[in-house]
Amino acid sequence: MQMGWTSAGLGLVFHFTIAFTAAAVYYLASRVLRVMVEHAVVCGLLYGELVFLFMYFVVLPLTPLGPAHFNTATYITGPIGHTFLVGVPIALSVRRLGR
Repeated sequence: MQMGWTSAGLGLVFHFTIAFTAAAVYYLASRVLRVMVEHAVVCGLLYGELVFLFMYFVVLPLTPLGPAHFNTATYITGPIGHTFLVGVPIALSVRRLGR
């Protein structure tokens, strides 16, 4: 965390790598489970929540930061933010572009 711009650059690369991977996983799963395309909003909400849970309980404990510490911001940006700002856009993009 004290690497300055190098740390910021790595954070940016990792952030978009994780986001791209989440989108790729949804796309690949939607090829098998067509319900993910037919009911994109509901599935996107659920998927966003799964992404949040995976990040906080699998990925974050593997970092030097360790396990997540929950506070008000976590509950706003996590379950709410990931559902509407990660899951739904991925699901709607797959529905529109992944035919």
